Amino acid sequence: MSCAAMDSSDEEEERTFVRVLSEKYNPENFPYGQGVVVLPSPPGSPVKDRLFLPSVLVLNDCGISKAGDRSDIEAFCAHVLELDLAYNQLKDWEEISTIVSSIPHLDFLNLSMNPLSGVQLQPSVADVFSRVRRLVLINTQVSWDTVHTLTQHTPELKELFLCLNGYDSVSESQASCPSLSLLQITGNQLQDWAEVRKFGRLYPSLSTLVLANNSVSSVGDTKETLEGLFPNLRSINLNNSGLSQWQDIERLNFFPKLEDVKAQGIPLLQSYSTQERRSLLLAQLPSVMVLNGSAISDGEREDAERYFIRYYQDCPERELPQRYHALVSKYGHLAPLAEVDLSPRGTVVEVRWGDRVEPVTLRLEQTVGDLKKQLKALLQLPSNGIRLFHIDKEMSSVFGPEELKCGFRALHSYSIQDGDEILVVLKEKNRCSSSDF
Repeated sequence: MSCAAMDSSDEEEERTFVRVLSEKYNPENFPYGQGVVVLPSPPGSPVKDRLFLPSVLVLNDCGISKAGDRSDIEAFCAHVLELDLAYNQLKDWEEISTIVSSIPHLDFLNLSMNPLSGVQLQPSVADVFSRVRRLVLINTQVSWDTVHTLTQHTPELKELFLCLNGYDSVSESQASCPSLSLLQITGNQLQDWAEVRKFGRLYPSLSTLVLANNSVSSVGDTKETLEGLFPNLRSINLNNSGLSQWQDIERLNFFPKLEDVKAQGIPLLQSYSTQERRSLLLAQLPSVMVLNGSAISDGEREDAERYFIRYYQDCPERELPQRYHALVSKYGHLAPLAEVDLSPRGTVVEVRWGDRVEPVTLRLEQTVGDLKKQLKALLQLPSNGIRLFHIDKEMSSVFGPEELKCGFRALHSYSIQDGDEILVVLKEKNRCSSSDF
């Protein structure tokens, strides 16, 4: 049952974490057999029953603004591992720390969409977050000072989500967070690579960096700098960023362990076709194993690299990308691919109508019915029905004319060739056929 569906006897009554727990996981709302054990409540508890809750608690959009009694939380949540408090009204880190400190094994905490703008976390209460390994602070407008206070007191933190917080810069900290491996900072307002560079110093073990939907306009560092700042980075997401130069794609090769790249929706690729985008990106990134979420096979890589050579081989020397010369050393200079015209080829036949003979180009994928319509319009034939006969120029002496009877049959099934003849004959007025028009 969602929190929004729960009725409160008093609309003005404060929505505490403890009260919401008792409402959602009350035996009347949450039947036995679903991970809840009801035990006698502690003396003096406002809750009628003591609830032993599931290890994963989801309390989204419940109007929670306070923690409630610490002893009740400790009694109810001793074994809870994951806590989702998104879309509530928590705006005091003291209240949040009361909840967290009462859940000794908490691994995952989601505080997204709580109003934490301008609310500072004091270091004296930050120790209670020490066991948290995954922390979600999406659209909380939480300050960098608070982020740094949290990361300094979460020595096992692995994943940090800071999306949609309006950041246009990154505040540095004297203390790094060496345990962090994933940072997702999607949908902020970062533009300058100098801000992104700070993540390398803040999170030296970073393996995954999600920068999607920022306006980062370049990858502006040397090989030596990127190797030093991001020695463990294996995955980067630059979707919908502001990259507009091929040099920025080339610089991605400076990350020594990078093997997974996302780069969709960037200005650089807007003028290219879908095939050109993937092939040119892939050829520029020889160590990448996954591009835009799709694994790269050896065959696809070779095809892309050969395509890259042919794409640039007619460019002036000064415009050739650096990667071009490396690939020519690998494959040599390649002959242009022969252009193959795959468009349907017309077949020219002679159409005979009485004494009149007209050359007509046929599309062999069209049907007999289509041809009859075409010839009626071309030759201005009478409105009553016509019959068509195919005369094979090579075999007519043996087999004679073959009537094209079935209106839905394709012309190519009659083996019509250039130079053959189509004979048009009016149908008798008293004769009916399923192919009449």
